[in-house]
Amino acid sequence: MSTATPLTTPDGRYIVVRGRLWRCTNPDLPEAQRQYWVKQLMQARRDVGQAKRAKDAQAERDARARVDEAKRALGERGPVWWQDDAPDYTQCKIENTPYAEWYAGQENT
Repeated sequence: MSTATPLTTPDGRYIVVRGRLWRCTNPDLPEAQRQYWVKQLMQARRDVGQAKRAKDAQAERDARARVDEAKRALGERGPVWWQDDAPDYTQCKIENTPYAEWYAGQENT
């Protein structure tokens, strides 16, 4: 597994992970708010793992709901944070998006 920093699209909307686009955090969030939600997200992800190890289905559902809440607050899920009516390509294979040509020209793909 690579530890390289994922590529970010030129418009800053997505990172590329294993050939798929994933929405970035809303860059307009105040830093304190971003930090708060990142902390919540990381704790919720740890709780998902703990619940899975404990085979506690209810705790896992609760933790996954908190992951979703944090990702929505960060702008990574839910309504898009950009204002130009461009579609959301989250989870799309990059070769099936307008970013395909840009990605093909990157050195570290």
